[in-house]
Amino acid sequence: MNLGELFRSEVVTVSRDDTISTAMSRMHEKNVGAVVVVRDRAVVGIITDRDVAMALALDSATPATPVSEVMTRDVITIWEDQGVFNATQYMQGHRIRRLPVINRDNELVGMVTLDDVVALLGQELRNLSTAISPALNEKSFV
Repeated sequence: MNLGELFRSEVVTVSRDDTISTAMSRMHEKNVGAVVVVRDRAVVGIITDRDVAMALALDSATPATPVSEVMTRDVITIWEDQGVFNATQYMQGHRIRRLPVINRDNELVGMVTLDDVVALLGQELRNLSTAISPALNEKSFV
């Protein structure tokens, strides 16, 4: 199953001109730690709660500062037709926790997070353990 099938969803987004305050309000409303910055559905940046905390703590931004001044510009994305293994490789290789999913027109279609991958892998491990449990019960380990 590909990422587009697993992680296609409405992603919390802002525009480059929205303020940090707007971005944080959306993060709070949707209980997420990051918003994707888009222009015509194309990913142009990402801003995390950590980015905001650092910018405010270091006095390099205020709540009225445009998102474009603190966002990460070179966003690592992944095609929707790739698989979970590819996503884990991207996350590990780039040391990131959030990965916007895009289609072949470079439009944002979803988001895969480290938490999503861990939950999916946990479910798969549970499925496997359920499948092998009857076999284990039939064997004697004495």
